Amino acid sequence: MSRSRIALLSLGGSLVVPNGIDTRYLKKFSDFIHRNLRSWRFIVVVGGGRTARAFQAAVRGLGVADHKGMDWMGLYASRLNAQLVRLVFSKYAHPAVLTDPLFPPKFQEAILVAAGYKPGRSTDWVAVKLAQHYGAKKVINLTNIDHVYDRDPRKSRNAKPLKNISWTIYRKIAGSRWSPGLSLPFDPVASKLAQSEGIEVDIINGKKLQQVQRALEGKAFKGTRIF
Repeated sequence: MSRSRIALLSLGGSLVVPNGIDTRYLKKFSDFIHRNLRSWRFIVVVGGGRTARAFQAAVRGLGVADHKGMDWMGLYASRLNAQLVRLVFSKYAHPAVLTDPLFPPKFQEAILVAAGYKPGRSTDWVAVKLAQHYGAKKVINLTNIDHVYDRDPRKSRNAKPLKNISWTIYRKIAGSRWSPGLSLPFDPVASKLAQSEGIEVDIINGKKLQQVQRALEGKAFKGTRIF
């Protein structure tokens, strides 16, 4: 089968580095990608995750209130994680991590790895922007939760998981403001862009790669579909 189709994956940084570097997960993720290379080319956008939030928390703890500077710390954490992921794929990946989605390359390799862009624009936004450029109809967002909930499950025992949700409803839940280290299934600025471009986002627990496979194939999956 031709590899003309492009799959856009947004890989949460907290899957790559939950506490230390999760080499077992990276091996499983690598195996998953390699199993699908006969049918797909992949763009993998890697987030900063807990590494970014740890540095940002340290800055806040030191009494520094520099949002732009903290955003840059998150971006560099993302780029470090992305370089690790790119090296995992070795000869199959484009030789440089993409950091500017406004100038994406005409890559010929099977895999393109991307990372953070600039303050005010999360890797979720980068993923949507690249989906728009390369004609991908959806972004599969690999995170560390099973679903989007109607309210924060860390604060409410009555939070209900959502399987299918419109962008209008999701954006009411997520709000509209971006801040450095914001922890949401999909960030508000990226959500606005995805809605305007008609791009679907599938939120899936990235450790359940069989569910990611189902989403890749257009089948029903355990997670949340935002459209």
